[in-house]
Amino acid sequence: MRRIAIYPGSFDPVTNGHIDIIERGLKIFDKIIVTILRNPNKKFLFTIEERIEMLEKSLKKINNVEIDTFNGLLVDYALKKKSHAILRGMRALSDFDYEFQMALMNRRLNREIQTVFLMTGLRWIFTSSSIIKQAAEFDGNITGMVPPIVNQKLKEKFGFNTKKHGPLAS
Repeated sequence: MRRIAIYPGSFDPVTNGHIDIIERGLKIFDKIIVTILRNPNKKFLFTIEERIEMLEKSLKKINNVEIDTFNGLLVDYALKKKSHAILRGMRALSDFDYEFQMALMNRRLNREIQTVFLMTGLRWIFTSSSIIKQAAEFDGNITGMVPPIVNQKLKEKFGFNTKKHGPLAS
């Protein structure tokens, strides 16, 4: 039996912290399905298609990863994908309250689905998509915090010259 985990998120945009969780998660699971929740009530910087493209390019060298989107309950999606695990990353104590509530609700909805938490590597503890977007909006140097394709797309989105902080390799 293959051990498949669902790694849900908005990935708006994907960061090196997300990639770290995926790489470390693959030491526990045979396959990880990185999935973007389709939430029409939330405002995103990037479209679903742009986020999928950035994920595909950022994860192209990592095996056993699938990228998908979903609507509805995460536990229903997990069962549809034949997964019994939800993978979540936590950066700090501030993440714990929300993640704990979500894990308990998912457990209440389906006791067969387990939530597995991985602590973010110390290198990425301060990194979040929101903070990355705030820095990028004011042309802050985010090189090394996000994959090169994300750095490029953020600069394009905010109208900055992509050459200012050095060459961007895809």
